[in-house]
Amino acid sequence: MDTQLQNESSDAGIVHPALSLRNLGKSYQTDASEFWAVRDFTLDVAPGEFISIIGPSGCGKSTLFSIIGGFFRHYSGEVIVDGLKGPQIRKSIGSVFQEEATFPWRTALGNVEFPLEAAGVPKAERRARAMELIALVGLTGFENHYPAEMSGGMKQRVSIARTLAARPKILLMDEPFASLDEQTRILLGDKVLQIQQSLKQTTMLITHNITEAVQLSDRVVIMTYRPGMIKRIVDIVLPRPRSSEVIGSAEFGRLVGIVWSDLKVEASRGM
Repeated sequence: MDTQLQNESSDAGIVHPALSLRNLGKSYQTDASEFWAVRDFTLDVAPGEFISIIGPSGCGKSTLFSIIGGFFRHYSGEVIVDGLKGPQIRKSIGSVFQEEATFPWRTALGNVEFPLEAAGVPKAERRARAMELIALVGLTGFENHYPAEMSGGMKQRVSIARTLAARPKILLMDEPFASLDEQTRILLGDKVLQIQQSLKQTTMLITHNITEAVQLSDRVVIMTYRPGMIKRIVDIVLPRPRSSEVIGSAEFGRLVGIVWSDLKVEASRGM
């Protein structure tokens, strides 16, 4: 039997994790010694799952983000997307960063259309897809506004919509709400929940905000202080569909307490 057919036959009926991280590690060389930012990080993420990675400052969260997102060439371990690995998976991963990265010379609609335009999607199709995403992120009526005419939260929603326009299998978000005030963060969290549930989007959020992690996630992964490894994984057993109203519940407070208990120990090591 042809090798390709054998592989296809052996994979028939198998449901791969959307994202598999296998023994990821990244070290840096200083004048005095080598230190590990991330080490032995292994995790499977199910299709449609929302995972938050939380840890003290300097624990390697952003290094982990860069490994998964394909921004580092040299690291140990494997990143596997839907059973595939290698350079080809880069196009399956979309990234949203802490600093919003809208193009100031393009309108909200123009920003969302950009990756589709770059991919050669016909104008009518990319316009329709972009308008759907503008509506999904709650910016209907602002499609012709420029970034300078929008708030920070609105610009981040444009960034999220632009990333989703390419239909990534995995959405990575690196503290995308860090520069926003607490009220805006919580309300924007509601919008992210709506988007994630609507698209069944597999999502990984890197954050230092415990409330945000518990509000949004199916599981919260707590990292140790350097080298960044998995200390504990906390299952967030809160009902879905979910909104910020859950923040006032006793169970929410209990889960925040569990995460903080571990995080406090690791943050103290960093101080």
